[in-house]
Amino acid sequence: MTTAVATRELTALDRCDRCGAQAYVRAVLSSSGGELLFCGHHARAVEANLKPLTSEWQDETKRLHEKPAVVGD
Repeated sequence: MTTAVATRELTALDRCDRCGAQAYVRAVLSSSGGELLFCGHHARAVEANLKPLTSEWQDETKRLHEKPAVVGD
């Protein structure tokens, strides 16, 4: 079972543990409290098996489709 916990937004400094790309998903493990970070691609690849083992599944992949703010307008 996963629960929603108020956590910080992932930034460009957070990197995927599998490939080093920018992380958009944080998985907090129920058993140890440790966290794993994944890019959207690797999160989808492990989600079915890993999500049931987490206390938190923070998915920010919707940010991949946001348009950047225009500065100076």
